[in-house]
Amino acid sequence: MTQPADRYRRAQETAAHPLTAAFAEGVAFSLDPFQIAACEALEDDQSVLVAAPTGAGKTIVGEFAIHLAMQTPTEKAFYTTPMKALSNQKFRELVAVYGAENVGLLTGDTNINGNARVVVMTTEVLRNMLYADSPALRDLRYVVMDEVHYLADRFRGAVWEEVIIHLPRRVRLVSLSATVSNAEEFGDWLDTVRGGTEVIVSEIRPVPLEQHVLVRGDLLPLFDDRAGIATAQVNQELMRIRSVGHSRIENNHRAQPHRGRRSGGRQAPYRSQRPTRSHHVPRMERIDRPEVVELLERANLLPAIFFIFSRVGCDAAVNQVRRAGLRLTTPEERAEIRQIVDERTRTLLDEDLAVLGYWEWMENLERGVAAHHAGMLPAFKEVVEELFQRKLLKAVFATETLALGINMPARTVVLEKLEKFNGEARVAITSGEYTQLTGRAGRRGIDVEGHAVIQWTEGMDPQAVAALASRRTYPLNSSFRPTYNMAVNLIAQFGRERAREILESSFAQFQADRAVVGLARQVREAEESLAGYQKSMSCDRGDFAAYSEIRRDLSDLEKLNRADRTAGAATRQKRQNEIQALRRRMQRHPCHSCPDREKHARWAERYWKLQRSTDKIRRQIEQRTGTVARVFDRVVDVLSALDYVHVDDDGRTSLTPAGATMKRIYGERDLLVAEALRQDIWNDLDAPSLAALAACLVYEPRRDEAGAGDRDLPRGPFRVALERTRELWAELDDLEHDHHLKGTEQLATGLALPMWSWARQQSLDRVLQQADMAAGDFVRWTKQTIDLLDQLSLVADADLARTARKALDAVRRGIVAYSGV
Repeated sequence: MTQPADRYRRAQETAAHPLTAAFAEGVAFSLDPFQIAACEALEDDQSVLVAAPTGAGKTIVGEFAIHLAMQTPTEKAFYTTPMKALSNQKFRELVAVYGAENVGLLTGDTNINGNARVVVMTTEVLRNMLYADSPALRDLRYVVMDEVHYLADRFRGAVWEEVIIHLPRRVRLVSLSATVSNAEEFGDWLDTVRGGTEVIVSEIRPVPLEQHVLVRGDLLPLFDDRAGIATAQVNQELMRIRSVGHSRIENNHRAQPHRGRRSGGRQAPYRSQRPTRSHHVPRMERIDRPEVVELLERANLLPAIFFIFSRVGCDAAVNQVRRAGLRLTTPEERAEIRQIVDERTRTLLDEDLAVLGYWEWMENLERGVAAHHAGMLPAFKEVVEELFQRKLLKAVFATETLALGINMPARTVVLEKLEKFNGEARVAITSGEYTQLTGRAGRRGIDVEGHAVIQWTEGMDPQAVAALASRRTYPLNSSFRPTYNMAVNLIAQFGRERAREILESSFAQFQADRAVVGLARQVREAEESLAGYQKSMSCDRGDFAAYSEIRRDLSDLEKLNRADRTAGAATRQKRQNEIQALRRRMQRHPCHSCPDREKHARWAERYWKLQRSTDKIRRQIEQRTGTVARVFDRVVDVLSALDYVHVDDDGRTSLTPAGATMKRIYGERDLLVAEALRQDIWNDLDAPSLAALAACLVYEPRRDEAGAGDRDLPRGPFRVALERTRELWAELDDLEHDHHLKGTEQLATGLALPMWSWARQQSLDRVLQQADMAAGDFVRWTKQTIDLLDQLSLVADADLARTARKALDAVRRGIVAYSGV
């Protein structure tokens, strides 16, 4: 791999890279050195890994890959994202550039122009296409993997590795990642499994970041100087505040003027108009959210994103701003907001508007404020994103999910706390999370600088905050693990032994033992050469491999007999007899009389020499950690015990009809679904009951959520099917534990009754009351239920497949049908 600095020095040498130069001329802004370096690498027929801060413009490299594909009439490009919302956003952007006829969208529940030359898709869709050997893969030249650091996600991360490993070698990969501390390690793995990959790392923010601490009504700089965060000193005034306490703040203000924002001559810290308290009061009182918004407005620091690590907190913040009577928009902006909202939500049913809190939401938008979190209806979130991008919203209160890829940069990011609830306890955010969140501050081409504001809390340590802001430790760790679906697909395509070798090439194994990946690659390359040698030594008179093995055994025995002078007469006679027998076998073999025998023999000698070397490498691999392959073996053992795969007397593993069905079942409960289908457990269900049971398979309740009692579940065949499915789950769980596999969680019935009611066309109001969840959560789980029903409609027997299609149609209605993500 060449160093990016080498390319930076050649950034102006456009003659060597005319396509990069032409592309750069068509972009509205000047490309940064890292963008030029990455584009030049692609033009040089290399794959690239680009790791750069949020908002730095990584996606321009992906767009250049699409530009390259469009230069050749037969080439195609895929653009993958981890979320449907990102896919939808990128689809709209590319349609604007290349036209609707050239751009497609595949997100599982959306299929638009799937055979287009440029297709945007979720990563799971591409994984499924690879396993199915889809015709759409023909002529594929470039794959862009946006937000590739998602491979660390413990639920979905394995999909990224599957795609990277299985993509044809001819495909150039464009991996776009947030700034990670082990980018070089990840790049080394990509270079190992895919060949020529250039790593381009940039830690330069396109818009400099000013960091402040909000102490009551004052915005104080976090650092004293502008020498760069890595060497900057913590503002000593913050240290005095911590050590002396609030009782000295007013005295300090009178005795010493503020230093401003880290440079002489610049304006003093922004002050709240809130009356000061007596300096004898010991607590450091926080100012209310509306006051913070007003402070930022006066300081010209809007629009701002306030990160609040709870949905309830986000909604409460919006309500506080509304109750305070704050209005941040002009009459013209309010009119534009109403027009956009009316256009984007016109298909919502009138009877659902009140249930969704539409009118209150609309009033907040007109004031220039909104919430953004997973509990919101996806359609509402899309509107918030569009209005913010158009500079019509001034303050958005969001959970950290907003930091994951959606294009919503702000002038200012506000962090109310530096800790969050992780499902079990309140924990401090990591430096990587801090970098992701504050990465939203600063709009390229609009802002000279971005601003991060941390609100002071009791007990805050400015040194710890400065360390959090200074570090760039965001390691990328693999979450890869073999699944049943993965196993049957690998065995079907490559056979068991090759599948194990492929798994040895995973990033998980690479991190566990980097050497194994290089060895596994040597084996794969050797196997390709062995196949070529075998073809070259083929003889029309017989099996030349068997003939050459006789010759090899004869040669080895003759050498041993000549070298071993100490053997007794009986041993030497026995060897002589074996040599004579081998000579007779050789002379009687049909290939012995072939006129091209010695030509074939030379290829055979190369074959056996490489075979011995390859066997030695395989033994080395077996002696190393092999953790991923061992899990794969346990998975295959479970599949064998259940007759999804058949292992013959020679150890060859093949799929049974049940295994062929499992190839098309994806998800955490792939084995349970496959077994339930094989045992006809769900055959007596009607469409609403099947939808309810599918919801039990995909739904994951929150830790604090009480489980639904069976008395609240649909009656009749549903109860029977549920009980049989539970019994089956218990049997499979025991079998998995016997094979030292983790297994899955018990079925969760909390969404069964609401899904059953929804499929029976009950009102949204009633269903949300039954579910006791926000509309956005209900839509998200319903989308996952639809994904499972869609799979059942394709793999189940005819009657159940028809029921699955009916169930799918019954739940894909109203807000579920309208919400595209």
